[in-house]
Amino acid sequence: MIKIGIDNGVSGSIGIIGKGRAELFPTPIFKTLNYTKKKGNISRVDVESMKEILKPYSKGGIVKIERPMVNPGRFKASLSAIRALEATSIALEQLGLGYVIVDSKDWQNKYLQKGIKGAANLKKASKLRGIQMFPHLEEVINKIGDADALFIAMLDV
Repeated sequence: MIKIGIDNGVSGSIGIIGKGRAELFPTPIFKTLNYTKKKGNISRVDVESMKEILKPYSKGGIVKIERPMVNPGRFKASLSAIRALEATSIALEQLGLGYVIVDSKDWQNKYLQKGIKGAANLKKASKLRGIQMFPHLEEVINKIGDADALFIAMLDV
């Protein structure tokens, strides 16, 4: 059985485990104008590129997506996370892949040491544990900065 985990967001990743192997991809993104009064750019999930990564698994994969962070005090980051979830949902629906939303605490409590506090410490712990469990993915885990998507993929739901 193929298990797919998606660490939601434009700085997230896609983890795929099954058939005796594990793979990890950065979430494909593109930059575009933000269309607000102040000129700038935003990153968005590239739906077509995401579909290309997931297409080989569209017959029988189980997809788990991490719940987006929504925090009124971090409005821009929350908006980005919600946009990413919508784009990811569209890609999965177009491929005919069902999905469930999981909470970050579910995989953190199962695969990381207890008592780790703070985003930076959680990222570091995820990276180190990911390299320990998937040494052949060390280069990509270092590039992405964590192995969250692989841990999400391993969750039983």
